[in-house]
Formats: sequence, structure tokens, C-alpha cells
Amino acid sequence: MLKTRMLALATAALLAGCSEAPETSTDAAAAAPAAAEPPAASGFTDAEVASAIGTLSVDRYATYVETLASDEFGGRAPFSKGEELTLDYLESRFRELGIGPGNGESYQQPVSLVALTATPDGSMTVSAPDGDYELAYGDQVVTWTKRVVENVALEDSELVFVGYGIVAPEYGWDDYAGIDMAGKTAVILVNDPGFATRDDAVFNGRAMTYYGRWTYKFEEAARQGAAGALVIHETDAAGYPWEVVSGSWTGPQFDVASENDRADRVAIEGWVTQAVAERFFEGREENLAAISERAAQPGFEPVPLGIGVSTALSNTIKRSESANVLARIPGSERPDEHFVFMAHWDHLGSVFSGEDRVFNGAVDNATGTAALLELAHAFSALPRAPKRSILFLAVTAEESGLLGSAYYAENPVYPTNQTVAGINMDAMNVIGPTNDIVVVGYGSSELEDLLAEAAEAQGRSLVPEPTPEKGYFYRSDHFSFAKQGVPVLFAEGGDDIRDQEPGFGAEAARDYVANRYHKPGDEFDSSWDLTGTVEDMELYFKVALAVADGDDWPEWYEGNEFKAARDADLAP
Repeated sequence: MLKTRMLALATAALLAGCSEAPETSTDAAAAAPAAAEPPAASGFTDAEVASAIGTLSVDRYATYVETLASDEFGGRAPFSKGEELTLDYLESRFRELGIGPGNGESYQQPVSLVALTATPDGSMTVSAPDGDYELAYGDQVVTWTKRVVENVALEDSELVFVGYGIVAPEYGWDDYAGIDMAGKTAVILVNDPGFATRDDAVFNGRAMTYYGRWTYKFEEAARQGAAGALVIHETDAAGYPWEVVSGSWTGPQFDVASENDRADRVAIEGWVTQAVAERFFEGREENLAAISERAAQPGFEPVPLGIGVSTALSNTIKRSESANVLARIPGSERPDEHFVFMAHWDHLGSVFSGEDRVFNGAVDNATGTAALLELAHAFSALPRAPKRSILFLAVTAEESGLLGSAYYAENPVYPTNQTVAGINMDAMNVIGPTNDIVVVGYGSSELEDLLAEAAEAQGRSLVPEPTPEKGYFYRSDHFSFAKQGVPVLFAEGGDDIRDQEPGFGAEAARDYVANRYHKPGDEFDSSWDLTGTVEDMELYFKVALAVADGDDWPEWYEGNEFKAARDADLAP
């Protein structure tokens, strides 16, 4: 989760059978401030809870992270040797703890994926009235296709600026009104109009809606019958620099296998830099800035740009099975009801050239995956299982679009109407204990009430994410569960680093985004201060135990967009 805070603050301001005795100097008790004893969860004494929490170990946790992020694991890409090592490692650790498989007799849920590795057949050619020009792949444009075909192309496809590319009847908004997009390529602004206007009456104001996500924009372009779709990259609006685009959307791109091989998607999807998009408007009465301002107002109509693009891709297609890893502690009284801890085990793998070829993914997300194992230690140290079952779920292909969690949520081993709640861990705090806890999607569910109680016992407080306009709530695996109505908490250590000067956390975040996020530099660092990581895991433990050993079903707060799905799922 440090990833979310680091991205936010860098672009706007930062972002288990063993019952071992606590390890003096590196355990949770040593890391926690001298505050009141945490309240006991229902059915367990204060001493039993404290003893289980005391088994959380910085040293063991660091070993998990270092192993998962090692060069040997090769960046943990699906379909790779690194995947095999990761799945075996997780299963072995759960077996050592005496925690059984979560999918019948198996620790794995197979997820059928297709990997497409696109090779551009040259650069993208722009046909303009004042002469053709080329766009360099990687530096100026990155393209791919979701269609499972060997070859795909655009041939002089007319560019049409469609504003934010949104069709939202509930907001009275249609950026495609009055145009036939057949054979044309949509040019689309990232984020949504509320971000541009900062007007609470426009969409959700500065807080991004799902309409602002690039995933939605490609989906809508396909529904409109477009041949291609190009999203304009702006660092502030996107929430990350161009290097994240060029690093994340090149190399193998994964998707869940479908019967129609994604024939319903546009032929070419991609991103262009802001400078490229500005050039698209050269010679027109309105430049990109002026027309973007107009596109943020109701009633905008699409604008044909009078230029075309041609490009082609050749795909190497590989079909195979990846897997989610599931381990389960059966509940002592209501085993059919589940609390789920989740984290994605995958990262970007390795490239074939360069001095450092491995995208180790230490923070993102060896830290979250290791937290699953460490929390499993703590729950295994309890004198009995909680009343409800605990599911530890390590999902695949998050980096390819939340594919593993989406597959599980749509094909749950344990029905969503028996999944009480969950916690998602996507990159953990590695820069020391914090006085605050950032809640992504603040004001979403009653899980925040439990988190606030646990945080108060540590002398900490909850704060909203600093940049809700970045849409981080839609960028990690909890979103797959939320769409099915299951309340899932997504929270992280904050920016107020204990015993550090103001601004220390923000500077660390900026450094991470600039030098390590989705880059080979995201490597394990023995100098990390992981005592804050353990404090955060203590909070997750207490929230989960309160739910798993209780009788209540945490609810979405009134007015939340996912409450209707939950109510329908739980209806008799």
C-alpha cells in the first residue's frame, strides 16, 4: 500500500502453526508506542490477542520479502519460472504453518490466461495536412491489442477527439454524441471532468469515479465501435509518469482467456504523450489546452481532427494457466463465513537486455505477499480458530489489470454472500512507523470504525487519502471484490513518519516513484525500517479478528456506490 501513498504524494504532495515467543528488538511489541493495551476481540482475552500479535516478526518478514524479490524469482511474472518458484514458496510456507489448502485439496485456483507480446511493425505514422510524421514506440506512443490475433493494424484511421470518452446517462453526459466511430480512433483525456473543474457538482468533484479510469475508456471506445483508442498521458491526471506507461504496457500483456478471444475490443489500444497530443492540434483554432477545458463542460461534442494514424502490431500468443494461491483456517463455529486477506504475488518479470534486467517488485508487491505469510503466523498462534474462517488469498496478474482477483471474485471458491469482509495489502510501509493511517476510499465502510479503534490503541489516527482524484480505490485487487459488493479495507501507513522531520515521507515517496516504482530498482533494501510495517499488520490483525470472531457483517456506509450490490447479494 505504500505504492498508493507514494504515488499520491509524489504526483500531488506521498504517497502460521508457529507460536514463537516475541523477538526482542524486532517484534511488534518493540515497534509499538507505549500506549493502552489493545482491546480484546470477542471471545479472546487481551493476553491471547497480545501473544498472537507478539509473534509478528520483522526479521522473518524481511526474509520473506527478500526471497520473493530476489533475482532468482525473476520478477514473479505469470508464465515464468518465477511464478513456479513463487507458488511453491507460498504453498510451502503455509504447509509449514499447518494451514491447509483453500480450494478443496489444492492450494491453487487455476486462472486461464492469455499472454500477448506485441512487436510493433515500425513506428506509428501520422498523416497530417502539412505532411506525415512518425511517432517513436516507447518514447512517444505505446500500443497493444487485447484481441488474441497474430496481426492487427490501423490504416489511416481518422483521429477523433472525444473529450473524456465518457457515456454516463446518470450525469447527463455523452462524449460520443452524434458521431459514428466505425473505422476511427478515439483520442481521450485521462481522468474525468470532475478532476478538471474541481466542481463537486460535476461527477464526484476532485475524487475520481470509475469513468476516469483508463480501463473504462478503452471499454467504452469498443462499445462505440471505434477501431482504435489512444489515451493522452498527463502525469497529474494519470497519477504516474510516462515511464510507468512505457514500463508497464510493453512486454507480455496478460488477460483472462475468453471464448471470443476479445474480438469485441478495439483493434489498437494505447497511450500517447501530452506533447504528441498537442501536436495533433497544430494548425487548429483550438489547441489541446483550450479544447480540454471545453471538454470538461456538459454538452461537449466530439471533434474530428482531420488527421489519421497507421500502425501495425505482430503478436506472439501464449496460452497457459496461472494460479491464485489460497490457504484457509476453518472457522470454529461458522466455517462457511469468511474473512479474506489478499495481496497480489505477481510483478513485471524480466527483460532481455539492460544492465539490470529483473523487475524485482520488492515493495510492489513482495511486501504485501509477505504480509499474508506473517499474518498467517499470528492467526496460527491463537489458542483456537476464530468463529469464522480466515482465507489467505495471493492473486495473480494484478499488474495486468487485476486479473487474478477479478477471476476469483467472479468465480469464488467461497460465495461472495458468505464472504463477510476483507483487507487488501498492495505494497507495505517500509520507511518507519507513522502517526497516521491513510484510508484509500475514505468513508466507504464500517471496517473503518474497527480500524480507527485499533489505531487509537497505538496512538494513531485515520486520515483520508490526500489525492482522491487519482482513483487509487480502483487500482488494486480490493476493487474486484467491491464490485461484487464485498466490503474490503484498503489502508496504509501514512505520511507523518514518527521521529522524522516533516516532509521525510513525502521525499521518500517521490524518490520511490522516480527511481523504483515499476522499474528494476524496486529491490529489497536491508536498511528499510520495517517496524512500521509490523505496526500496520497489527492493525490488520485486530480488524480481521474483530470481524472473524464476531457476529456482525460490516456494511458499506449509506450512499456508497457498492452498497446496492451488497444488499442484493445478501437478499434472501
